[in-house]
Amino acid sequence: MSEFFTVSVIFATLSTSIRFAVPYLFAALGETVGQRSGVLNLGVDGIMLLGGFGAYYAVLETDSHILGVIAGLAVGLLMGLVYGVVTVFLHAKQGISGIGIFLFGLGFSDLLFQELVGTPLPIRPLPRLDQLPAVGGIFEPLVELPVVGPLIFDHDLLTFLAFLLVPAVTWLLRKTTFGMNVRAVGENPQAADSLGVSVARTRFISILIGSTLAGLAGATLSMQLAIFQQNLTNGIGFIAVALVYFGAWQPRWVMAGALLYGIVTATRIRWQSLDIIPQGASDVAAMAPAVITILALVLLASRVRGPAALTRPFSRH
Repeated sequence: MSEFFTVSVIFATLSTSIRFAVPYLFAALGETVGQRSGVLNLGVDGIMLLGGFGAYYAVLETDSHILGVIAGLAVGLLMGLVYGVVTVFLHAKQGISGIGIFLFGLGFSDLLFQELVGTPLPIRPLPRLDQLPAVGGIFEPLVELPVVGPLIFDHDLLTFLAFLLVPAVTWLLRKTTFGMNVRAVGENPQAADSLGVSVARTRFISILIGSTLAGLAGATLSMQLAIFQQNLTNGIGFIAVALVYFGAWQPRWVMAGALLYGIVTATRIRWQSLDIIPQGASDVAAMAPAVITILALVLLASRVRGPAALTRPFSRH
């Protein structure tokens, strides 16, 4: 245990934690927008799987991470269109529709992988900012700063984008007309409709934003790991949904929750590499994120209030 509590190991673990938090953060921020409009999407994990495969296959075929990101975004947008039509316009139950999206994503991503790839083949991982030709000269000396350099600057572009989205989503929800409409239809869609706000359009756009970010979350995960396999997410999408409750529908607290899960995952992996966790206890330690999720939901269930119209369909008739 003593070898873990050194400055270099702790900061290296924290740096890894930040990277692990990114898929959680992308997915949870998107789900925050959706839930603030009154829509719960339990299909986030399935969308992440499809977005992850889309990005992985694009990079495998073209060696372009830009195309990988585009593929992840496109898949997320497409699944958002499907989920939005089913829930907003066809008024299907959100919980059942979300589970359907998850099962479809789980099965179809595995089918595509088996048919198009077959055997897990590694791809080129996401480059760090100091490895990019355009900005490498700027970030290389920053990465070499003692201790804090690797912690703050030794990351890829998507990591920076994820954390920049936190103030961006906060601004969107609090300072824009669209954000006010989102909050209004999430609290009282009947009142919003009486004031001329299109509940269906607002919720549909919110779903598209959330699903697109879920696709990006899956793309980030597969490109960071530089591999794809069956059920790659291992429940990250469901944890991202829980993080919205954990963060009380506030982006900054959602970010804090994502970082907590990143720290837990990175610490477990580091302890395993240092043989701090006995071999037989590694499977138990892997359950830590799920245990934290359950405890957080139990403790916060009576202390936070979500959007009043969450999961409630709206119809003028």
